[in-house]
Amino acid sequence: MSRWGRKNVKKAPEVIHTVTEGLKSLYREKLLPLEQYYGFHDFHSPSLEDADFDNKPMVLVVGQYSTGKTTFIKYLLEQDIPGSRIGPEPTTDCFTAIMHGDVESVIPGNALIVDPNKPFRKLNPFGNTFLNRFQCAQMPNQVLESISIIDTPGILSGAKQRVSRGEGKGKGYDFPAVLRWFAERVDRIVLLFDAHKLEISDEFSEAIGALKGNEDKLRVVLNKADMVGTQQLMRVYGALMWSLGKVFGTPEVLRVYIGSFWAEPLLVNDNRKLFELEEEDLFADIQNLPRNAAIRKLNDLVKRARLVRVHAHIISHLKQEMRSVFRKDNKKKNLIYQLPVIFSKIQLQHNISAGDFPDCAKMQEQLMVHDFTKFKSLKPNLMASLDELLSSDIAKLMPLLRQEELEAGDQPGVQGGAFLGTRAGPFSEGDPFVEENGEGCEEEEDWVVTKDKPKYDEIFYNLAPNEGKLSGTKAKDWMVSSRLPNSVLGRIWKLSDVDRDGMLDDEEFALASHLIEVKLEGHGLPPELPNRLIPPSKRRQKGSDA
Repeated sequence: MSRWGRKNVKKAPEVIHTVTEGLKSLYREKLLPLEQYYGFHDFHSPSLEDADFDNKPMVLVVGQYSTGKTTFIKYLLEQDIPGSRIGPEPTTDCFTAIMHGDVESVIPGNALIVDPNKPFRKLNPFGNTFLNRFQCAQMPNQVLESISIIDTPGILSGAKQRVSRGEGKGKGYDFPAVLRWFAERVDRIVLLFDAHKLEISDEFSEAIGALKGNEDKLRVVLNKADMVGTQQLMRVYGALMWSLGKVFGTPEVLRVYIGSFWAEPLLVNDNRKLFELEEEDLFADIQNLPRNAAIRKLNDLVKRARLVRVHAHIISHLKQEMRSVFRKDNKKKNLIYQLPVIFSKIQLQHNISAGDFPDCAKMQEQLMVHDFTKFKSLKPNLMASLDELLSSDIAKLMPLLRQEELEAGDQPGVQGGAFLGTRAGPFSEGDPFVEENGEGCEEEEDWVVTKDKPKYDEIFYNLAPNEGKLSGTKAKDWMVSSRLPNSVLGRIWKLSDVDRDGMLDDEEFALASHLIEVKLEGHGLPPELPNRLIPPSKRRQKGSDA
């Protein structure tokens, strides 16, 4: 009796609370067994771990040397990156994962890949030459609480790049393969070009080719656009679009953002409004990454599952063709040569889209080192499980995904760094940014702006204030004359409009002028006003409020 009873007992279904949990469960139970059975990891990317599903959204920054990759990241964070250096020559020779940490530190690659909490353990096969050029820079930064950023080595051209990767000694690492590994796992790829030095070398084309298949994640940035005039900028933009069309070989037009992503005055101020709108669009795209993280992971898993299905059919077909063949070496060479025809047969026989197939030439090269007799035949139960994943299991996660999207819609997305300046006062189309300053201001402390206030007062009264205050529009027109980017001016406004009334009195205007001069001299802005910068009248107000 008990024997028959046990036979009818069904295992209780696993309760899934989040999309990420559901994806991890589907991968472990239905996709990973098939990957292992057909040797998927020998031909394509390594298996996924929990950290690949749990990590924060990542942004991969790619470009030739001196296109401003590290400066772009510094601009987003408004903070120097530990261990980085900026210059006109190639200054970044490492892959650097920039992540949040309580203290500033730099973790070398060999230590990084053994950390189970970071999604880099599967980089081990690229070897010591790569790991010696891979590191993680941890730092306390509000932007990094929501996303992580991967800075890449500046891509050189010709022999220079091959020597820089160590290939001249026969000990190099496969740079495009590493890019491909990251491209498959990140949420956004930012591809930078220099507006006054536009060229796509053979090596750069190869690197861009490694990003193929991930065009949905790609955002192209035409950087340093303030270094050329409007007419030349139009020509550069047209040339870039033509070059990208050749490299990617697709009829779809890639989105290109034009601007100068650094916290310095614009050299040519003619296209300032265009740069503002482009930066706003790009920042909004990056800010939404945490909200869209679940759908990206789901999309990547479906893409991977479709590639696994094709791989299983290819391997089983090659296994079947090798049965009872005496001259196996000749047969193997013939099958590799006929791989394009085999791809077409599988496509027609199983009604699979051509877009699901891997690169044929690359797979031909990989097959040369494999023993076809060890390949596995098609296993119906594994394939049925995979079909179930694609046809119904993913669909069951959609209600949970919509629920998470609705909940995420109320969240602000990526905050801090340059993203604050885009939401401040008259430098935003929305409402002024409201935030309380720190408490406990000491009125006795001297105001550092006092010595220059007569100079600032003359400018203030020449701008014709109304009842002792400048409107946001008038103040903005004057501040923009500094040529500093709007994200920087927005932060200066946020710091200077101490009473948050959307206007500047004479003391607040003097403070704004002082902060503009500080920034033009190359210094950073404080995250909030220290006591010595708070105008005296505002200290008295805060004291009476208390």
